[in-house]
Amino acid sequence: MANRVIGACGGSVDGAILAVLGVTFKPNTDDMREAPSLEILPALQAAGAHIRAYDPEGMAKAEPLLPGVEWCSGAYETMDDATAVIILTEWDEFRMLDLSRVRAALRQPLMLDFRNIYGTGEMSAAGFVYHSIGRSGVAAASIQSALENTA
Repeated sequence: MANRVIGACGGSVDGAILAVLGVTFKPNTDDMREAPSLEILPALQAAGAHIRAYDPEGMAKAEPLLPGVEWCSGAYETMDDATAVIILTEWDEFRMLDLSRVRAALRQPLMLDFRNIYGTGEMSAAGFVYHSIGRSGVAAASIQSALENTA
């Protein structure tokens, strides 16, 4: 999955700030056993990314397992001037993000939703370049339009 992030970011995350929402194995727990974040985040760091992360319950257990991650006190804090936002755990509060606020906070309107909590039509209408798992993304045709709308 780290390679999907790198590809979505144009082939490199060196120097990128990546906002990560959710690090636990599943929502409503602090369980880090077999959490995808344990493989994805170190791989992105090794590729040169700076990771900012927020998880409603799991940060205390995740911090010693994910050194070098900047832990934030809320979802929107992770996104301030970030290259992309990545959803790794489907917490309810991530389903209710103010997409206008998310878009305004990011350097570019790029979201990787590895839990499929948003619809492609919704994200296209909100002006995002949107990647999800197992379904068509909002990408090539809308990238230029989305980037132009951020200027």
